[in-house]
Amino acid sequence: MCMSVIWDFIQNQILAMKWLNASIGNILTAMGIDITGRMGGSVQFFIYDVVKITILLCCLIFMISYIQSYFPPERSKKIMGRFHGIWANIISALLGTVTPFCSCSSIPLFIGFTSAGLPIGVTFSFLISSPMVDLGSLVLLMSIFGAKVAIVYVLVGLIVAIIGGKIIENLNMEDYVEDFIRNAGGVDIDAPDLTKKERLTYAKEQMESTFKKVFPYVLVGVGIGAVIHNWIPESWIELVLGSKNPFGVILATLIGVPMYADIFGTIPVAEALLYKGAQLGTILSFMMAVTTLSLPSMVMLRKAVKPKLLGVFITICTVGIIIVGYLFNIFQYLLV
Repeated sequence: MCMSVIWDFIQNQILAMKWLNASIGNILTAMGIDITGRMGGSVQFFIYDVVKITILLCCLIFMISYIQSYFPPERSKKIMGRFHGIWANIISALLGTVTPFCSCSSIPLFIGFTSAGLPIGVTFSFLISSPMVDLGSLVLLMSIFGAKVAIVYVLVGLIVAIIGGKIIENLNMEDYVEDFIRNAGGVDIDAPDLTKKERLTYAKEQMESTFKKVFPYVLVGVGIGAVIHNWIPESWIELVLGSKNPFGVILATLIGVPMYADIFGTIPVAEALLYKGAQLGTILSFMMAVTTLSLPSMVMLRKAVKPKLLGVFITICTVGIIIVGYLFNIFQYLLV
């Protein structure tokens, strides 16, 4: 009972920061703004989510960047090179969880690993897991959906990455990597050991750099979330993305593909959709599609691989995301 109370406090007051929402509501009310109305409610949602995500964003990027300082590309390549078979895919997917927050940032690392001669299936397991299931997504998902949903999401994302990499490996598609990457070869340069102060400096610089890049997407995402939260009728969301539409997962996945954002930009949209009655699996499919299959990242990936391999990658990820979405919808009552 005591642990349940402690966890509820962590969930509601530390991760979800409900105290912050109440404080913003009190301030707006004192200013004469009706937070029960559409406009006032939108203003409260926007300020609350921007401040909450900014705080979580900076803390997460700093901590994860500090962890990343122990896994530079050279060291990651050596770690992955020690494993073979399915274990190589598992390790590669796990390493993807402590790498950059969006697919566009992951692709240069994917190219480096492929140039270094790592098996193509192993590098694709990394490429799938890196934007889909980073450590930041675990904490942010916990702040909205709770621990069970967040943990299952990450586990399922890792399974998709592992299976996707194995399928590509078994299809023997090495020849569909662009020649300039296959012929580049890897340069084995040992990364220097950093002092604790240097790691903290690195983490601070990464936090500032990443924050500047993703904050505009946070503002856009929160803005969209505020509109959904206060202006779009609940019946519309339920009709399109709720249980009444058996194709909601497919629709959400297809809508997410051409967008570009990262986990931080999709969180406020997901929060608003959940509040309006969209099914859990449908929301998660949308998030996974946006972070894994965004159009800009596919354009970047096309420079590294030939169209057939790119098509296989997109197909595997899309099918995997859709399956995950329907599974979450089926078992939603067990998770929330």
